[in-house]
Amino acid sequence: MAADTLPLAEYLIARLQQLGVKTMFQVPGDFSMGFLDICDDSGLRLVGNCNELNASYAADGYARVLQQDTSAHGHEGARLAVLCTTFGVGELSALNGIAGSYSERLPVLHIVGMPGVASQEKHAILHHTLGDGNFDTFAEMSSHVSCATALLARHKGDPQKLADEVDRVLSTCVGEARPGYLGLPTDLLHVPVDKALLERPLALAHASNDAAREQACLEAISKAVAAVKEPIVVIDACTIRHGAVREALQLVDDSGLSFVATPMGKSALPEDHPSFAGIYLGPNGKGHEKLHKKVEGADLYLFIGALRSDFNTASSFTEFTRQADTIEFHSDRTQVFDQHFDGIGMKELLPKVAALLAESKKDRTPNELHPRNELPSREAEGEAAGPNGDVISQAWLWQRIGSVFEEGDQIIAETGTSSFGLLDTTLPGGLTRFHSQVLWGSIGYATAATLGVAFAASEEGLGRVHCFTGDGSFQLTAQELSTMIRYGLAPVVWALRNDGYEIERQIQGPERSYNNISPWDHEALLKALYAPSAPSSAGGAEEAERKSHAKDVKNVTMPQYHAVRTKDELNALLDGKLGKEGLQLVEIFMRRGDAPQALIGQAEATSKLNA
Repeated sequence: MAADTLPLAEYLIARLQQLGVKTMFQVPGDFSMGFLDICDDSGLRLVGNCNELNASYAADGYARVLQQDTSAHGHEGARLAVLCTTFGVGELSALNGIAGSYSERLPVLHIVGMPGVASQEKHAILHHTLGDGNFDTFAEMSSHVSCATALLARHKGDPQKLADEVDRVLSTCVGEARPGYLGLPTDLLHVPVDKALLERPLALAHASNDAAREQACLEAISKAVAAVKEPIVVIDACTIRHGAVREALQLVDDSGLSFVATPMGKSALPEDHPSFAGIYLGPNGKGHEKLHKKVEGADLYLFIGALRSDFNTASSFTEFTRQADTIEFHSDRTQVFDQHFDGIGMKELLPKVAALLAESKKDRTPNELHPRNELPSREAEGEAAGPNGDVISQAWLWQRIGSVFEEGDQIIAETGTSSFGLLDTTLPGGLTRFHSQVLWGSIGYATAATLGVAFAASEEGLGRVHCFTGDGSFQLTAQELSTMIRYGLAPVVWALRNDGYEIERQIQGPERSYNNISPWDHEALLKALYAPSAPSSAGGAEEAERKSHAKDVKNVTMPQYHAVRTKDELNALLDGKLGKEGLQLVEIFMRRGDAPQALIGQAEATSKLNA
């Protein structure tokens, strides 16, 4: 290896480190181990997951934290997450999680360790293949959920092209905020690449707005604003995904306008901001009549980063805001009513719109709807609270739980009662973030994603991680708690014990057997997942294994289990009995059939749509 070159694998790692990547999620396989060896020697932290699906969920969670906080608060962190699997069996196991990241606009680089070029060219019948000699099949599957795909075997004799392909996939992945796929053959790891190529800047952002076209767009917006009296700002997911949080906050501050968020936009802007009016749930927002009157009475909607999915718009889709009264801001285009300005991105445009709106700030109606966490009346809780009112109801839980959150905490919720219930919880400060897979909605996602959220929160110096999941969802990925314990992470996992798949029961089949689950002893499970005194391998390898294990297991604290059956027990836990160190598993016993009002409304809409 010449002094002015470095191996291709090290080139890739150097690019990742330039982007601030500190952690890579992985499950080893023989086609990826050579690359993992080099990663291990580079100082990149390799997190070993229980399976590839969990690893992809963890990478998704990692990307969410760094996407939000990097854009909003100037943290120096990664702009993407990295996942490494082996060819075939490993990558297909991860594909569901990758599809979720594609659906929800998250930059996850999927590095797939592939058989060597020589084997591919011979069409060898290798293990982990379909036995047909075709080594492109799985990459073709992934291409449908990747914004950029590169099979490096196709450029084996061209080191410059190999580096170009790495850069292309990374740039596209970050710029489009979607997964990228990199097929890395075992026999290309050490191909020498010119070191000077690392000095080339990666093209990570969209092209700048065309000045003349942007001016025309601003004139259209100015005309629209001048003709209305009660505009309102709507914050959605792509505000976060495309790094426009700071610009959106500036627009709210400069304009004095009230803003609401969609479920996918929750916590993008601070929920203790005086202009925050709440989470807009369309027809599902029963109990929030004043909020809905304000939103539906607006005569102009400044819709930032819109993503009009059913659970995000209460199945209202385009009717969520009236298109004739809506200005939509996206990463690569702007729409003013029925006028389309392609290539005019919100990151550059929003500060200019903020300046325009600042001119008429004094004429705006002040916001009087700032939400607070207030416990419901006994009447509002209804039968869910039990005859003595001491049973923890959904209506009570999500208001009470808000008191435990502190500035900088990261809250991740499983799709279902947790994600819908937390929409009513007002979060503190500008660094607290809410994460939920609202669009893709893969059951079991939250627990495994908590691992990635916890690593990113630790790297960014953020607060504690809280995961909320149901007992049904928890069973799909519960084994990843062992990984959290192994690496000394200390999230609080709140497991809602309501005897099965409550979100599915709300949609259909409340008494059907397919919505039932086998009950688990969660206290015993936690003990099984952490067994420091378990016997090691026999013979002379025992000491080597112990030392290897100690290398990545540091500051492991015994996890704690808490069972909570009444309001008094939960109050005592929240008021000081919840452990500060180590993983905490809190099992909350709730009534089967009880659900947040927003979930009940969405379930009814989904049931009608399915019919």
